[in-house]
Formats: sequence, structure tokens, C-alpha cells
Amino acid sequence: MIGSSVVFRARSWTVLLLGSLTIASPAAFAADCPGHPDALGTSRTLVVDPHEHPRIGTMQYRETLPLRDHEVVLTFDDGPLPKYSNQVLQILAGECIKATFFIIGQQAKANPEGVRKLVAAGHTVGTHSMTHPLTMDRMPIDKAEAEINGGIEWTSAAMTDPSKLAPFFRIPGLMRADGVENYLISRGIQVWSADFPADDWRHVSPDRVYQLAIQRLEAKGKGILLLHDIQPRTVAALPKIIRDLKARGYRIVHVVPATADQPATPTTPVEWLLHPPTETTPIARWPQVPNFVFAQTATLPAPGLADLNAETAHQPRVLPRKTMAQADIASTLPAPGRDLFAIPEGSVEVLLSTTLSRRAATRLAMAAETPHAGKGKAGRIQARRTAASSAPKHATQAKGTASRPTRLATSLKKRA
Repeated sequence: MIGSSVVFRARSWTVLLLGSLTIASPAAFAADCPGHPDALGTSRTLVVDPHEHPRIGTMQYRETLPLRDHEVVLTFDDGPLPKYSNQVLQILAGECIKATFFIIGQQAKANPEGVRKLVAAGHTVGTHSMTHPLTMDRMPIDKAEAEINGGIEWTSAAMTDPSKLAPFFRIPGLMRADGVENYLISRGIQVWSADFPADDWRHVSPDRVYQLAIQRLEAKGKGILLLHDIQPRTVAALPKIIRDLKARGYRIVHVVPATADQPATPTTPVEWLLHPPTETTPIARWPQVPNFVFAQTATLPAPGLADLNAETAHQPRVLPRKTMAQADIASTLPAPGRDLFAIPEGSVEVLLSTTLSRRAATRLAMAAETPHAGKGKAGRIQARRTAASSAPKHATQAKGTASRPTRLATSLKKRA
């Protein structure tokens, strides 16, 4: 199955079947779990083609699985480790849940029976490298290829039917690199990240694992949950996680790769986004200008002078001369005379232009307004007195300012 995947057009009966699975109630799936009437169950199976969507998981990539609201995909890394992996298998079987497991080659080599148990239980089995190195983002590509191929080789060797190995791969530690991803994609292998983790590989309590899983799922509303089936805290937290998923109305989705007999589930590109934009959502940035392909490359002729409404008989030069309208405007608008800008000496405007004359100008302006405010001869006499008293004072101030001698030379002589 690795490196090969064929996509066929889904027939109408396939679409109808998937549609009926989607609208079915959780109680209907729980009824299909013998001996566990309250089981969460698996709501539907999602078939994906790695060639169409080679990178998934919004923790690192733009796209994720085309899940509907309140749908969850459970994934487990680093197994199988019998002590804890078998307990995880038992918990999932009690709830009739199908999950996806990413196997380490060394674990498959040491415990091939654990891989066969996963396949027999109907889970999807992918790979997770040979030795789980946390340096795939910087190791040479040949070593990365050896890690990838070693994990695939030992995991498929542990299976009774190697075709059951899914072309799914999760990079250890999510330490992605373009070279590693390009190699995986060239082989038709889908690169899986996740939408949210539960941090069960850290030294935290099972309650903390449960809290992180539910809080992060509630924040996104759906997605791929990253867990590990080799941790005791995961075994302890998993029943509570499943119980809370059931109480909050979440549904489990099982993901399998497309084959010749099982085509990919029909989807649209926008469904592979965690939160598809709606018509009421504004565009954050302008869309890119498309690169148009022109079928013809014929050029248009340059415009002639006749197209510019010019008289060709009187235009020997290429560039047009001044038009008559411009000439008429120049002849009818004379330049302003110098008298227009003349300001009489002693006016208020001149006095206001200097700091020393501002007070005198203010008094002149007040004196000019006094005849209008006063009545008869008394008002005019008061205006004359005000003007006469302000002018000498201003002259005295100017004279006093300019007539102060500086005795710098005398003081320097005394010091010497």
C-alpha cells in the first residue's frame, strides 16, 4: 500500500452510504458495540488520498482532515509497548473506537505481535521512523531516508498482510524539514502532524493530560488529537477523555487511506481547512494576481497624431506645441503690479512685525476704534491723547535699547 494509491470517482451509492453514516445518531453506533450499550463508538470512516493532500495538521500545516464540527480523530505514537499499548487497545475496544497508530520500527521489531493486534482490531497503522530521532529537521537526507525506510520495513514485516500498512507518517517530535517531507510525498506517503496535543509525554498528571485534551479540543471544536500509547498517564486519562467527549457531543472519526477498491471520500478544498471562511468573513489580505496565459501575442500599433486631435499639416515635430487655449490664457492674465504688495509705513501691519512695536500697534488700533466708541468732541480728544502718548513712549524704548554702551574693553584693560 505504501507508495501506491488510486483515486476513482465515487459512485452514487457510495455517496448515499457516506451520507447515511454522517446523519446517524451516536446511539445507533453504540448499539453496534456488543455488550457496551453506552459506548461512544465510531461515527464514520473518512477515506483520504495522500496524493491530493500530502500534509495535514494545523499545528504545522495549513490543511487538516476534512472533519465536521465536533468530530475527533484519535492518534497514538511510539508503540507498541505491551504493558501500556494493550491497555489502550482494551479501552478503545470497550468503546468500539477506531484510531490511528504511528509505529516505531524498533518497537515493531521487538513486539511484532502488538502490531498484529492493532491490525486485527481494525485500527489504522502508520509509521513513526525506525528509532524515533529528534533531529530529523537537521540530519542528512540519506540518514532521514534510512529512518523512514527502516520503520516501514519492520512494521510491514510484523504484519501478516503487509498491504494493511497505511501510507501515513508522523515525523518524530514533529521536527519537520522540507527535504524529509519532499521525500515522503514523492513516495506517496501522507505527512501527519496534529491539531492539538495533550502533552502526555511530559511529566504531568493524568488529570492534566485530560484537562489539556479537552480544553484544546473545545478551543478548536474539532481536529486530530495527539496521544502516546506507551505512557501510563495516557492509559489513566483515556477513559475520562472518552467519557467527556461523549458528554460534550463529540464523535469519533476513523481515517483510512484510499485504495482501488475504496475511493477517497468526496470533499471540497475548503473542507480541508480547520475553520473554512464564510461569506460574512472579510478577506484578511488581497488575493494574488493570477498568472494569465495569453494565447496571442500580437502588439497594437502606436497612436498617430490624428488620434490626438492634432493638425498634422502644422505639426512638423513629434511633440505637440502649445495649444491656442494656452496662448489665450497667457495673454489675458496680466502679472500683478508692485502696488498690490505695498504696505504703508507706520501702519499696524509694520508695527506688528517687530516685537518692540507690538504694544504701540495695539494702542494705535485702540485709538482708531475710540472715535466709534466715544461721543462727540470728547471722544476725539481722548483718541489724540492716546496716540500722542503711545508714540513717544515707543520711541523712547527703542532709543534706550540702542544707546547702551558696552564697556567690555575697559573691563579687560583693568584685568590686564
